[in-house]
Amino acid sequence: MKLPRPQRDSGWLGAPPTAEISAQEAALIDAALIDATTQNPFIRYRKLLWSYHKARERGWDDDDFSGLVLRLDEAVQEVDGRGFSVTPFDSHPALAAEAGAKQLWVKNETVNVGSSHKARHLFGLALHLEIDEVPKSQPLAIASCGNAALGAAIVAKATGRPLEVFAPTSIESEIYSELDRLEAQVNLCKRQRGEAGDPAFLRFKEALADGAIAFSVQGPENIWTLDGGRILGWELAESFANADHEFFSWVFVQVGGGALASCIVQGMQEARDFKMFNYLPRVCAVQTHGCAPLARAINLIQEKVMESNPQEALIHAISHPEEYMWPWEKEPRSIAGGILDDETYDWLPIAWGIIESGGDTPVVSDKQIRKALKLAHTHTDIPAGPTGISGLAGLSKVAESQNITNAAVLFTGIT
Repeated sequence: MKLPRPQRDSGWLGAPPTAEISAQEAALIDAALIDATTQNPFIRYRKLLWSYHKARERGWDDDDFSGLVLRLDEAVQEVDGRGFSVTPFDSHPALAAEAGAKQLWVKNETVNVGSSHKARHLFGLALHLEIDEVPKSQPLAIASCGNAALGAAIVAKATGRPLEVFAPTSIESEIYSELDRLEAQVNLCKRQRGEAGDPAFLRFKEALADGAIAFSVQGPENIWTLDGGRILGWELAESFANADHEFFSWVFVQVGGGALASCIVQGMQEARDFKMFNYLPRVCAVQTHGCAPLARAINLIQEKVMESNPQEALIHAISHPEEYMWPWEKEPRSIAGGILDDETYDWLPIAWGIIESGGDTPVVSDKQIRKALKLAHTHTDIPAGPTGISGLAGLSKVAESQNITNAAVLFTGIT
């Protein structure tokens, strides 16, 4: 049994942990994969976290790691008023009927720290910073237009670390004020004529070159950000297994920079490999007409599949990423502003999941997003915004041409 580990340098450490765990450790994980005594996901699934294995390799025992999680979680609670917990996953029959699915289950991330899934990534990063004893004085940096910045600011303040936020000039005033309250330094970045790519992300990259640590949700900039995010995939897999959802054949997830979908794909693949359940649901990565670089990349991979086969096509994409993924040529625009990343930075794991599962990349209009938002607010009490319900818009679009039986969507990010 293998536990996947990062295979590239994190940028502020030496080499990542070894790629495989021992047979003895694997047997222990297999015997007690989930700690069902707690609802804190960073303890419940700790034996699958890269940070946990890094700590054990450095001489920590199980209680040491759990103690660190609890201390940081208490600090987060002091800042945000809530700590981390497994989030609800409930059936919504009326919403299913309106959206075009036989059954529909919603994972509600709006009750999470910072009101979205983003804080999961940043808390996972914070664990690595503490285990690696990174000095508190070293600045952290993130490029974000909203929820990711809020999650980063909450966790950074809780752990006593300075944070620079690089944001577009279109940032909402309420978010700017909240970031200021959380003592983050906000840098507004204007799009320059002739400059390709997100200006906030470009300024963020300059800060990294000057020595800041990537405290962000882009895996290529700091692979450890995927660690905590993978928990979402395990939570979904555990729900599938406990409810015996052998017909759970679809997962719809909104995609901007791609970390959310990437982590869900990886988490579900790992759960399947550990025999938590025996299949991979069809992964549908939803983007908008205003910015759909992932859909473009998947279409190019599908063309390559026709020339060869799925494995060779994916190997070619991994070896020649610039032929498949590049910044969106037009300035991204949509009411779902949180998924308007010029590039899908974490696109390769998503592509792998889509090809392996027979998934899709539905691209939706603002009109379809507005309709989905109305349905979500009519049939649930979840206060998700346009970005947060975009997966539902993708489901409705796919349901126009395919039979959707048992499906899951994620609502993440409040209005």
